[in-house]
Amino acid sequence: MLDRASLPQARPRHLHAVYPPARRGADRRESARAARNPGLEVSALYAALLFASGAFTGTLGAILGLGGGVFLVPALVLGFGVPIRDAAAAGLVAVIATSSAAAAVNTGRGLVNIRLGMVLETATVSGAVAGGVAAAFLPARVIIGVFGALLAAVTVLLWREPAAHDPDAADSDGLFPDEYHDPSLGRTVRYSVRRIGAAMGTAFFAGNLSGLLGVGGGVVKVPVLHLFCGMPIKAAAATSNFMIGVTGAAGAVTYAMHGGLDSSLCGIVALGVLSGSTAGARIAPHLPARAIRRVFALLTLLLSIQMLRRSLGL
Repeated sequence: MLDRASLPQARPRHLHAVYPPARRGADRRESARAARNPGLEVSALYAALLFASGAFTGTLGAILGLGGGVFLVPALVLGFGVPIRDAAAAGLVAVIATSSAAAAVNTGRGLVNIRLGMVLETATVSGAVAGGVAAAFLPARVIIGVFGALLAAVTVLLWREPAAHDPDAADSDGLFPDEYHDPSLGRTVRYSVRRIGAAMGTAFFAGNLSGLLGVGGGVVKVPVLHLFCGMPIKAAAATSNFMIGVTGAAGAVTYAMHGGLDSSLCGIVALGVLSGSTAGARIAPHLPARAIRRVFALLTLLLSIQMLRRSLGL
C-alpha cells in the first residue's frame, strides 16, 4: 500500500496541477506512474474544462467529418499541458466512443461497406499496434512533430474546394460491390471499390498514425477511399468510421500495456467528445459547408504551427 501522505496533492488548486508544464518532457515511466497513482484526483473545475474541450473538439470533428482526436490531442497538449503520450491515449479512447455511437446508425442506414471494412481493418490494426509500440519509445518531440505535420496536411485537405462532379455515380467495375439509399438524391447508389492495393497500404499507414498520435486515421482513409478507390463520399466516411473504433481499441490496448492510459482523463474527454459529436451531427446540415471548412482550416493551421514549434523547441 502507498502512503497517501507521500502522494502528490490530491486536489489541485490550478489548471496545470494534474499535468504541470514541467512534465511535458517526462519519459514513459514517469507518465505511467502518474496514470496508476490512486491519490491523483482531478478537481471539479479541471474536469469541467476537460469535458468542455472534449465536447468542442467532438463537435468540430462531427461537423467536418474528421475524427475528434485530430483536434482533441493538440488541445490537451497545448491547452492543458498533458504529455503527448497521455493525450494520444485519450484521443484513442475518444475515437472508440464516437465510432461506437455513429457506426450503429450508419450500419442501419446501409452506408457501411462491412466486407471492405473488415478486410482493410486487418491492415489498420497491424499499423495501430506498430504505432502504439513506437509511441512508447519515441521521444515526445518526434511525436509532436509528426502530429504537427499531420495537421498541416489536414489544413490543405480542408482548404481545397470539393470536386465539381459527384463521384457517387461510380462505375460497377471493381471489388466489394455495395449499395445504399441516398435520401438527398432520392435514389439507390451502387458502387464498387477499385485499387484495393492502395487502400490496404493507406489502411496500414492510417493505423500507424492512429496508434502513434491518438487519432482515428479517417483524415487519411476517407480521401483515399473517395478519390482513388471510387467510393461515394458518404460510404467512405461511414466505412472509415466503422473501422476507427477497432483501430482505436487496438492502439488503446497497446498504450494500456505500457502503462500510458489515464482512466480519469480518458473517461472525462470520451464523455465530452461523445456529447459534442452528437450535437455536431445535428448542427452540421444547417451550416454553410464552405465557411465551415475555411474556418477550421485556419484552426488546424494554427494548431499545426504551434505543435511544430514545440517539436523544434522554439
